[in-house]
Amino acid sequence: MVNDSNQFTAESYFPKISIVIVTYNAGKTLQQCLDSIFEQEYSNIEIVIVDGNSTDNSIEIIKRNNSKIAFWMSEEDAGVYDAMNKALKHITGDWVYFLGADDELLPDFTNFARCLADKTAIYYANVFADGAKRLGELSRYQFAKFGPYHQAMMFPKSVFDKYTYNTRYKISADFALTLTLCGDAEYHFIYKDFVIAKFNHTGLSGVTIDKPFQQGKAGLILKNFGLVTCARYILHRYKNRHNPRA
Repeated sequence: MVNDSNQFTAESYFPKISIVIVTYNAGKTLQQCLDSIFEQEYSNIEIVIVDGNSTDNSIEIIKRNNSKIAFWMSEEDAGVYDAMNKALKHITGDWVYFLGADDELLPDFTNFARCLADKTAIYYANVFADGAKRLGELSRYQFAKFGPYHQAMMFPKSVFDKYTYNTRYKISADFALTLTLCGDAEYHFIYKDFVIAKFNHTGLSGVTIDKPFQQGKAGLILKNFGLVTCARYILHRYKNRHNPRA
């Protein structure tokens, strides 16, 4: 008699990953970004693209790759996180990963993907940015202070059954979600020592400060980490009060 619970299935060993890309006038980098996905040895990937009504050749590139894209749409949006929230309505994967249109996956993404097993975990790894591997395994205080790169994180789909990105934060809604997940007893974080993506700092997060997020950050830390961590962060911010990103 065969025990069905122990039967091998490709889905159990290679769960589907939904890779979300939001684009706006990304024609200079989009094909290279897509090619980095196509080159992965891990094949159970779907690509979901939400474009913000680009006026360059982004749509032409998307159409040229249409057979390899699970879903795409193009319309005006209220910012990158509004576009991400739209994309989340069209994913069918077990896991969700966000890739910037000016970023690239590296070969280690496949090795990282093969580690996914615990659906109560947010897995995180490293990215290559500014000529170096970043950021390594983080302490709980480091999660509160700066957190992993968004492109270093892999989320179980259940996270987005429960949460969406707060579009009040135009630059740092991903960090706000990370802080919230650190306070959610249903989830925990697991680090894997791979370098999974090449991160480009030319996006909005690299050149703009999210003032509403900076104003509310201490409150998010207090809520999700407690008084001691919050007090430590406030002291850090006071010491670095001339740095608006602290």
